Amino acid sequence: MTAAVLFDLDGTFADTAPDLGHALNLMRAARGLGPVPLSETRRVTSLGARGLLGAGFGIGPGDAGYEAMREEFLRLYADNLCLHSALFPGMAELVDTIEQRGLRWGIVTNKAERFAKPLIEKLGYAHRTGCIIGGDTTGHMKPHPAPLLAGAQAVGAAPGDCVYVGDDLRDIQAGRAAGMRTVAVRFGYLNGSDPDDWQADGIAASPPEIEKFI
Repeated sequence: MTAAVLFDLDGTFADTAPDLGHALNLMRAARGLGPVPLSETRRVTSLGARGLLGAGFGIGPGDAGYEAMREEFLRLYADNLCLHSALFPGMAELVDTIEQRGLRWGIVTNKAERFAKPLIEKLGYAHRTGCIIGGDTTGHMKPHPAPLLAGAQAVGAAPGDCVYVGDDLRDIQAGRAAGMRTVAVRFGYLNGSDPDDWQADGIAASPPEIEKFI
């Protein structure tokens, strides 16, 4: 029996790609470069700064100057955290339904707490969610199960009574490792991968479809 639903944040609970892409394009504009279209940055959004900087500058961890550019990117993102980010269509109604059923819910993301918590606040859900577990909360990031187990504990549910919903293979791997049922969302960013290959317990094409797996 389901007692709680835990959601990944970027690409699952909310569409944050526009603001992450905006931060990247502010960096490019400062260097006299044109913007990278959202269609190119959207698919790597789940990889955070690493994915965006790779798409915008062809630079990655270990490359000269990467850490400085990463800090610049994160600073710009923090300053423009929720200009265009919003819940995916139908997600607000799904949360209402979850609450009406007396279930608990929370957010478990690889996004650092310093971004995740104010973003959820700006989206208007900080007072409703049972937890906001970031990538730096437990010392481990997904696909490690520790963040999901911390989320289950925070909402007061046994892992086996939780459903974890995400848009990346790492989400499904973490959910399985934590002993939770998993739902992959086809409407998310996917990082160039196919949810059919992730061995999730369910696949949802839209937020309303998630309910049938809860």
